[in-house]
Amino acid sequence: MKYVRLVLVNLLRKKLRTVLTIGSFFVALFLFGLLAILDLTFDMGVELASAERLAVINRASLIQPLPIAYRDQIASVPGVELVTHANWFGGVYQDEKNFFPQFAVEPESWLAMYPEFKVAEDQWKAFREDREGAVAGRATAKRFGWKLGDRIPIKGTIFPGTWEFNLRAIYEGTRPSDDETQFWFHYATLEQRVAQFFQGLVGWYVVRVNDPADAARIVKTIDDRFANSSWETRTQTEGAFAAGFANQMGNIKLILMLIGTVVFATLLLVTGSTMAISVRERTAEIAVLKAVGFPDRAVLGLVLAESLTHALVGGALGLLLAKGMTLNGDPTGMLGIFHLRVGSMVWGLALALAVGAAAGALPAIGAMRLRVVDAMRRV
Repeated sequence: MKYVRLVLVNLLRKKLRTVLTIGSFFVALFLFGLLAILDLTFDMGVELASAERLAVINRASLIQPLPIAYRDQIASVPGVELVTHANWFGGVYQDEKNFFPQFAVEPESWLAMYPEFKVAEDQWKAFREDREGAVAGRATAKRFGWKLGDRIPIKGTIFPGTWEFNLRAIYEGTRPSDDETQFWFHYATLEQRVAQFFQGLVGWYVVRVNDPADAARIVKTIDDRFANSSWETRTQTEGAFAAGFANQMGNIKLILMLIGTVVFATLLLVTGSTMAISVRERTAEIAVLKAVGFPDRAVLGLVLAESLTHALVGGALGLLLAKGMTLNGDPTGMLGIFHLRVGSMVWGLALALAVGAAAGALPAIGAMRLRVVDAMRRV
């Protein structure tokens, strides 16, 4: 207990310096939390991808469509359990900045394909029965203050005009990282209003297989079936499909890691310098402690404890603030996945403690090796 009291007294000796040192850890770990959130976001759900689902897109490009007639042919492939499809709509709500992902889907099979999304049965029934019905993710509905029954006008960008929908259902994810920003409406509504040349076309297919171990054969079978046709396909696992989006953004992870490395390296230098100054200021006190019988290891522990306390308090506060930002979802509405995992928080706090220990190590070792006679000469 006496050691704890000594640590607290030393921390409160220079209150401003203590606050600034803790603040440096606070800022660094808050930034670490944001980087962890963005890292998960840029993965575009790769880690959450199902091994049972495949994505079938146009071989030329994702933006090129496929015929609706392919649905039955894909469904007839042995090992395929379920097939659904979607079209990217790309509209905005009220203002250009109010963007969120919108898909024209097939209600009969869409929700069955994604069991991680939950919708109340009565709401889903209301959506299926209303040709102008729509389903919004919880995060998007909360962002705009939508309620069931609201009339939602969406301004088309790919498909011109103002499209109005009745909000019939709100879905929720069953996992913290599930995307709750999407907006779904009937594919039949889209096909009814688009130009004739676009009718009978879909953006991509999603396929669920009976056995993930059989996925490679099914991928080859689907692509071979449409080879040398006017609409050749490229079939991928859902994970590979999601990774394709992440790769389009370049090596964001490398940039994030470089930023994090620079921040923590700077933090190490600043904190190490601060601790060294603190130890030099207390040279006489350290000499007195040794003179009255404090062992070298106790002196080492006291200095390290100060540094680790800075890291623990500042790091924990920074991570808690970053976690708190995610509780109400992405404030901008632009990120489908806005979540800080507990594992990332644990890793961040461990890293902060490691930095704190490294920063205090040299001053602590210097204090431990300091001889009483040498210390008294400096006073």
